[in-house]
Amino acid sequence: MDQSDSSRRNPSRATCEETIRRILMTEVLQNGKNRHFKTAMDFMNYFESLYLPGPALTKQVQRAVRAMDMPKDADGYFLVNKTKSQLSQDQEITHLMEKADAAIVPMGDMTPVFLKCDQKYAKYLMQLISDSDTLKDKYLTILPSSEGLIFLSDQPNVLELILSGLLP
Repeated sequence: MDQSDSSRRNPSRATCEETIRRILMTEVLQNGKNRHFKTAMDFMNYFESLYLPGPALTKQVQRAVRAMDMPKDADGYFLVNKTKSQLSQDQEITHLMEKADAAIVPMGDMTPVFLKCDQKYAKYLMQLISDSDTLKDKYLTILPSSEGLIFLSDQPNVLELILSGLLP
């Protein structure tokens, strides 16, 4: 058997899987997401350019796709590097974020403001401040720390002024 015959023989299932993974990764890197591959048949042009076309090659590619057990997006395209479990988790997160009206808020303009207080009162003080109409729009978030409360605010001077006015 010469070298050209052995290079044209059908690939192993593992080789098919690796090739499919590479094809999908290239597709995602070039286009941002997979928009071409929904079934095993969509990979056949590539495999037929490397190996002898035929039913055995088609079956091998189909076996590889089935063994990879890749999830699909809402449009039916294969998702690379995600398990069905990860996809399910992501969908649940997306659903909850939609219900929670979640949004990403850039924190580049935020300034931390630290309110030193006794730790045994920090949680209750944080609750009172969170419910306060006076302070409602003066900070993005408030976090407990070991020595008090940390605010992130885009209006640090206003927040400090109001907090100072509330200090005894």
